[in-house]
Amino acid sequence: MASIVSRLNPVPAFPEYTGPYSVGTVEVEVSVAELPSPSPPPDPAISTVQFRIFYPCEKPAREKNARWIPHPQHEYIGGYARFMGAGSIFAQTLAYFSTLLHHVRIPAAKNAPLLKSPTEAKRWPVMVFSHGLGGSRNAYSHICGSIASHGVIVVAPEHRDGSCPVTFIREVPGVAEGNVDPEKPQTGVRPRARSVHYLSLPHEPSPGVERARNDQLRVRLWELGMVHEALLGLDRGGQITNLAHTASKHSQPGPLQTFEGQMDVHTPGSVSWAGHSFGAATAVQFVKSVFYRPDPSNHSDPYFSDYSALYTPSPSSSIVRQITPTSAVILLDLWTLPLRGDSMRWLWAKPLPCYAPSGPGGKAVLAILSEAFYKWRANLENTKRALSEEPESTTPKQTMAGPRIFYPTASAHLSQSDFGVLFPWLTRRAFNAIDPERTLRLNTRAILQVLREGGVEVAPTSRVDMEAEKSGAVDISDKSNMGDWLIFSSEMGVKGWIAVTTDLGDLKEPISKDGGDQWKPPAEAVVDGEVTDARPGQGIKV
Repeated sequence: MASIVSRLNPVPAFPEYTGPYSVGTVEVEVSVAELPSPSPPPDPAISTVQFRIFYPCEKPAREKNARWIPHPQHEYIGGYARFMGAGSIFAQTLAYFSTLLHHVRIPAAKNAPLLKSPTEAKRWPVMVFSHGLGGSRNAYSHICGSIASHGVIVVAPEHRDGSCPVTFIREVPGVAEGNVDPEKPQTGVRPRARSVHYLSLPHEPSPGVERARNDQLRVRLWELGMVHEALLGLDRGGQITNLAHTASKHSQPGPLQTFEGQMDVHTPGSVSWAGHSFGAATAVQFVKSVFYRPDPSNHSDPYFSDYSALYTPSPSSSIVRQITPTSAVILLDLWTLPLRGDSMRWLWAKPLPCYAPSGPGGKAVLAILSEAFYKWRANLENTKRALSEEPESTTPKQTMAGPRIFYPTASAHLSQSDFGVLFPWLTRRAFNAIDPERTLRLNTRAILQVLREGGVEVAPTSRVDMEAEKSGAVDISDKSNMGDWLIFSSEMGVKGWIAVTTDLGDLKEPISKDGGDQWKPPAEAVVDGEVTDARPGQGIKV
């Protein structure tokens, strides 16, 4: 009966999360004046950091789920329409569903109490997920919530770098001028909000594009460092004012105290760093920028004289202690162009921290491509280089365990986000993407397994995600049922789940026989052009 009602309901809806835990969510916006900054702020006008937290929660008696389109909804829907481009199939669909989208809700209980962790450490593991171009704190709610339902606190920042269709920064009086006393939080303040609109940039490399993308990365990396500081403050029980609650019509104390002493954010290497597309590039640049901080001993290194660091945290900062060779890095459709600028070549030549002598090698790295990005040959080559031990080499050596790289067949770039599961018929028509819900289930399986193999205690993968013959609840207390080795197996493969190596030699042969120029991005792989008119056989309208 429920499935029949779902099909009759015209409002797009998310499937339920498949893990054993109920999922709660809370929106957070914190004045930067209340947080120590590991690195100088790149833009004093950014007075807050904003993020949404997905977490295992106590099942509430009366569940009120969070809205998918953030407040103010009219402005966010308008921002998405401008981002997608007038006349595109996605913009037409958005216009048709605009009223209904107001009612779409994330299947996570708003402000629900955090469940006490059953792990040995009595703390939940934490992951930070950075969105791509056109994304937001809500745009990857299904993958974030799915991971949370298996026992991980997932934090999704909203970047204020011009990569969101639109975002709003609450103006806290005195922050830009440095007049706010961090010992006196701005409790009860209902500040005005300043909008930041999407910045449209070309996707072909040029000095101007490199400067603009570097400016965006400066903001993004600083924001990730500030989010980490906010998580430390929440876990320590510090007095942090949630402006997302004090600015609401029905002002009430936020549920942030529920996180006190519950997050594994102090142990070096405990936080996982993830992202999609530009967000994946952000995660790579963040962990490398923290791990490879410039010092006088670098002056003789090749390319160092041209290097301009985007993020320079203090050696005594918490984030420097947090990023270690064991830090897990999870990359969905890594977009490599922002990593390849001339001023970034010194950092590009450095391998990911996991390849340090004390590290686990590629076991700490998971990259999941869509089939569209797999067929984008130039980006695929750079992805293989970025995840290797020698990113600058044309024949990178492999002396340690290699990274896990996979792609699900019949998947598009948008399959990694909420748009695929909300509009499956649309992504199929536009990009020939099949079953985006299964794509995200495969992603969840692989992410959970790479965490397990890194020593992170998470719940067993659900039988639904495992595609087991018998579905139903799993026993989270059964420690013998924790592994999902099949997802990484090269001998007993999962249907439609293809392993990729870092070997550059296999790029010499064509991937397909469709006659296209696979060194140029296909329509469905263009990072923000993919949401323009890309019907099969009709090319792309940019």
